[in-house]
Amino acid sequence: MMNKIILFSVVILALGFASCKKSNSSNTTPLSVRLTDGPGPYDAVILSVKQVVVITTGGQQTLDVNGGPIDILHFRLGKDTLLAATDIPSGQLQEVRLVLNTTGNKVIVNGISHDLTTPSGQTSGVKLKVMDNLTAGIAYTLLLDFDAGQSIVTTGSGKYILKPVIRAISQAVSGAITGLVIPIAAYPKVYAINGTDTVSTIADGTGKFYFPGMPAATYSVNFIPVSPYAVKTISNVVVVKGGVKDIGTVTFP
Repeated sequence: MMNKIILFSVVILALGFASCKKSNSSNTTPLSVRLTDGPGPYDAVILSVKQVVVITTGGQQTLDVNGGPIDILHFRLGKDTLLAATDIPSGQLQEVRLVLNTTGNKVIVNGISHDLTTPSGQTSGVKLKVMDNLTAGIAYTLLLDFDAGQSIVTTGSGKYILKPVIRAISQAVSGAITGLVIPIAAYPKVYAINGTDTVSTIADGTGKFYFPGMPAATYSVNFIPVSPYAVKTISNVVVVKGGVKDIGTVTFP
């Protein structure tokens, strides 16, 4: 797990693991962005989040947030809510921007609702610098840990201004399996099996195979080649969060 403290919080996204076929693509990283909150002396803090912009060395991705306004005080003590999830360009995570809608941001104090003024969050977004590496094919959760108690400022005229204080945390929530088969003519179907769950792929034109987004577990990897090559199995393949398990070269004599 990578940890940063920078006025913003991050977490990344567990992929659902079921029987399905995975591609060998290794240029993107599955990412989910979730929001949680620290306590504050308010009845409610309601944010209307429009977008989350994620910038890596591989490119920029804008994630639309399709839900309605969120009372962040509902998400305390380990609870969180999903804002958005998608595949983003892999590389070093450099910046995250939280973009709010121009209306719908409020704080409720003693039963009275007050508009929250958030000029930077309503234009280019609240900008958060993050320097963490996102490995291709490994799923991450980006958790936005909002500190309500420090993020809301009261002016002398009784207005409320949002100056977000967020702790940033990024966390790998999956791993990957890779390897090489020779000769290419064996053209095996490759299966990663854990209990009743099976994920399948095939080798590419160079003989390489790759299972991205694999939950941490111990797998058996089965190879079913074309005739006349024989079936092979590699047991006890251990996948850890954030790691790419390379099982090396699998040869079909």
